[in-house]
Amino acid sequence: MKILFVHQNMPGQYRELAPWLAAQGGHEIVFLTQRGDVHLRGIKTVTYKPFHTPAKDAFGLSKDWEMAAGTGLGAALAARQLKEAGFTPDIIIGHTGWGELLYMKDPYPDVPIIGFFEYFYRTSGGLVGFDPENPPNEQAYFFAEARNTVPYASIELVDQGHVPTAWQRDRFPASFHDRMYLCHDGIRADRLGPDPRASIGLGRLETPLSRDDEVVTYIARNMERARGFHVMMRALPRIQAQRPNARILMIGGNETSYGAESKHPGGLRGEMEDELGSSVDWSRVHFIGKVPYDDLCRIIQLSSCHIYLTMPFVLSWSLLESMAMQATVVAADVAPVREAITHGETGLLVDFFSPEKLADQVSEVLANPGDYAHLGPNARAHVLEKYDFLTRCLPEHIAQINALVPEARRIKI
Repeated sequence: MKILFVHQNMPGQYRELAPWLAAQGGHEIVFLTQRGDVHLRGIKTVTYKPFHTPAKDAFGLSKDWEMAAGTGLGAALAARQLKEAGFTPDIIIGHTGWGELLYMKDPYPDVPIIGFFEYFYRTSGGLVGFDPENPPNEQAYFFAEARNTVPYASIELVDQGHVPTAWQRDRFPASFHDRMYLCHDGIRADRLGPDPRASIGLGRLETPLSRDDEVVTYIARNMERARGFHVMMRALPRIQAQRPNARILMIGGNETSYGAESKHPGGLRGEMEDELGSSVDWSRVHFIGKVPYDDLCRIIQLSSCHIYLTMPFVLSWSLLESMAMQATVVAADVAPVREAITHGETGLLVDFFSPEKLADQVSEVLANPGDYAHLGPNARAHVLEKYDFLTRCLPEHIAQINALVPEARRIKI
């Protein structure tokens, strides 16, 4: 089969599917992306640039569409060149969020498209309006509706939509639902699991940390409000008071992926450090930054208690990966998390807005680990049942692809 993947930040949600297809052999796979620094074995990378980007002073309500239109045109022109060079895919699989698919029916009018739908903006039930410290302004509704122009246009051009979780699907209008299939991208649980021997060295410690130490972990792509970093930080004094030997490992960057940025010159981390001051023993808090994936896994494997905080938003891969490694997870009690975690069965849920309850629950796990020893194995079993790439997600993705192509071109698994 000839397959064209489209994602500006390759591989994106196709980090498992695209390499798996390439590893099977017999497929010609091209990945159209804005990244020129990523190369996957058996996959041809083709880069494109947006044809146009909006000016800084562009009208706010049309700015997202202007960016999407420019991105889509750039991607379509690159696809035209692919076609002229002799490549016509049997199927196109890509993300709809940035407009990359908007004009793909120009070079390839007869090629079916599966589009990934990630998020539909509303002024309630999601990021906007959730945190009382950052109330929406009077223009929030208009901006949310403006940002939804791209998914509204995209649902009409794809032959099949794809959405990874029920919560994300339900953010979209009901009219979208029968044009989407529900299936997670997939977690390679076969490559993830517990490791009682896991250890990692930190620069200012004389000996590596291991499962014998009391380690609390927090992971986010970036330390931002959307992922509850401010709540995590405010829980530190109480955790440290109750567990004087605990070390807290904070993994993630100091930028902002979602929502408003902190105005502090040191970002949200600097803002929270100033707020907490001497109430925290900073010698027991380790900001590790972004780490290689293998190190990330070792950190989770040695964790005594793993904290996952998020406002109502897209689930992080790190949560499901942590569950696959049998971590004891304390997470925010919000709708998308409840889809993955049942309190007391596969993890523990706490009020997002209560640093005190978060601290008390973490301290309870650290003080009585035997009482919570069932959570990790249950969490892994749940991931295997609902989110495992090879056994649960891959068959569904392949079935959806095969439904759109002639029988002679279908993928066998």
